[in-house]
Amino acid sequence: MVVPLIGRLKGHEYAALVGGFFFLVFETAISFIIKFLPVPIIQWFHNHSRTLFHRFSVNPAKGKSKAEDVADTIRKAKDFGELCQYWGYTHEEHVVLTNDGYLLGLHRLPTKRGQRKQSPGTSTGKPVVYLHHGLLMNSEVWICLTNAERCLPFVLAEQGFDVWMGNNRGNKYSKKSVHHDPNSVKFWNYSLDDFAWHDIPDSIQYILDITKSSSLSYVGFSQGTAQAFAALSIHPQLNDKVNVFIALAPAMSPVGLAAPLVDGLMKASPTLMYLFFGRRAILSSTTTWQAILYPPIFTSVIDTSMHFLFNWDSQNIPYLQKIAAYAHLYSLASVKSVVHWFQIMREGAFQMYDDDVSAFGSPGGTDSLVDIQTMLKELPDHTTVTRLNGYEHLDILWGKDVDKDVIPEVVNALKLHCDDSSGSPDEFKGGFKVFER
Repeated sequence: MVVPLIGRLKGHEYAALVGGFFFLVFETAISFIIKFLPVPIIQWFHNHSRTLFHRFSVNPAKGKSKAEDVADTIRKAKDFGELCQYWGYTHEEHVVLTNDGYLLGLHRLPTKRGQRKQSPGTSTGKPVVYLHHGLLMNSEVWICLTNAERCLPFVLAEQGFDVWMGNNRGNKYSKKSVHHDPNSVKFWNYSLDDFAWHDIPDSIQYILDITKSSSLSYVGFSQGTAQAFAALSIHPQLNDKVNVFIALAPAMSPVGLAAPLVDGLMKASPTLMYLFFGRRAILSSTTTWQAILYPPIFTSVIDTSMHFLFNWDSQNIPYLQKIAAYAHLYSLASVKSVVHWFQIMREGAFQMYDDDVSAFGSPGGTDSLVDIQTMLKELPDHTTVTRLNGYEHLDILWGKDVDKDVIPEVVNALKLHCDDSSGSPDEFKGGFKVFER
């Protein structure tokens, strides 16, 4: 007799399954206990982790430098508004009601630093740019930089653009629905399909209605590019509304993870994720661990995890930038959306969510989060590609030289296309600009 799941797993995959299961049971139990701990006890753990870190640190702690103060302030900023306030920008908050009832937060920078719009929520007459984040992120990732010159939204605002930043359903700024309670399984029953059917097109239409513009420029990072690729594909009329699509570290058909055990196991059956994490939000305890661990320790945990899963060395991101940004890196997303990505990896094709949850596929080939060659075969001939040698995935957001290597290229592409609304109802004919590592 063959057990449906175990019979399809190799020995090392079975060991990984058992080990992962016990780790998650332990992590869940600890998180449950922590959830009910009083704030003073959480602070006690934080303080003692700091003491241990400095006791065993090669470089003993000294007085804080100005750069360290900046990083610490960015790290402690509790939301998008505080980050903007620190750098002297006045932002607007908007809420989009999607056609299927989710309430999405939009953030807007309508003016330059130190300026304030007299009539919030109205047109500025400026060219409009819409930025969208990646998987397990929110709009804060665009502005948690340790200097304003390396912050793309701030640079765009100074260059005279009306800058908008979106948020996916379920994350920190989009945790409400008119139909489902956020604690229910139904609220979290969404995949990339729903981002493409609703979140992206509904957000774009809202922005165009407010700004009275005929089209906008779209800048996506990682999954934020995949959502737009899908939205433009299934909504032909949306192509008229985007004049240039700038894809930063684009994701359409990633080959897999760098960790062979995890990669093989998840490709063997992507829906094992449901066994590990349930059918609500994934890694919901991350913010709790962040509160307990001293920032340098938390940063080290993130770096180690990134290297294990993706083989990223994270050398291009300055240490203080990591301290500042890693606190804003994670936001809630559905387990189903991650399952969808493993289905895409398994099949080697950018496709809609497969409800045949019992299907097994081949484990795939080499390890890479972005398969640029596969993606380019699907894009129009007028796509232009800028290769960023030595860059890893997150470097395009927070790397030490983004102000030299990335931002000027983005600004130039926007200025070239932002007034061109030559899209077609059947094919996207605006500009395509791809930045890949």
